[in-house]
Amino acid sequence: MFCLELSTIRHCNFEKAQLINSIGIKFVFISPGTFKMGSPDEEYGRYNDETYHYVTLTKGFLMATTAVTQYQWERVIGNNPSKFMKKGKKYPVENVSWNDVQKFIKKLNKMEQTDSYCLPTEAEWEYACRAGSTSRYCFGSDEKMLDEYAWFRKNFDEMTYPVKQKKPNAWGLYDMHGNVWEWCEDWYGDYPNEHVTDPIGPNGGSNRVIRGGCWSFLTRNFRSANRGMSKPSNRNFKIGFRIIRRIDYGSSDLI
Repeated sequence: MFCLELSTIRHCNFEKAQLINSIGIKFVFISPGTFKMGSPDEEYGRYNDETYHYVTLTKGFLMATTAVTQYQWERVIGNNPSKFMKKGKKYPVENVSWNDVQKFIKKLNKMEQTDSYCLPTEAEWEYACRAGSTSRYCFGSDEKMLDEYAWFRKNFDEMTYPVKQKKPNAWGLYDMHGNVWEWCEDWYGDYPNEHVTDPIGPNGGSNRVIRGGCWSFLTRNFRSANRGMSKPSNRNFKIGFRIIRRIDYGSSDLI
């Protein structure tokens, strides 16, 4: 159960609200807004699938501050599929497919008697990663600073690392660059060229979107605009996920 009820946070600053659910996942409120998704032609290291375009998100949402951990996965599913199975509660779960994640979300929703948990859309993920920035990374464009925010090829030991060991972005989100790739809700496809509102990606496809890069990648793959994809049935020790919780403003309680 969340430590704060919606009836309580209605009377405070939503942007400062931090909530914790029944399995210890901490969330921060992400305000609605408009941003430029993708990358400009001059961005160093960009790929051709990053068409620069405006996106408006009309509703705020609660986003987990970290990837789901092995401990949190076990609390819901009862097992630990991770390759890098570690003692303690803070290592991200990996080796989970998009389909596996849907089962986790379904069970978590049932546990908390809600239907509000889900994966972020690709647009929501990038918006949250950028945290108001327009640079290559959430902290700027100097890749020499990446070591302060991410686990990647230059500072890794061929494994994942506990969450929250690096600096968060401006909105309090950790490991948006590196450690493990993160599943998004969308099918992978081309971006539009025009301004779009609340995009949810293509209606179908062969691959789901993954974002953020992982511990074995190079610096260009950690850019805020960088996109990845994988089949929804694929389990890979480089892919994990984080969840969001949608807000029903008409409800008297977040539960």
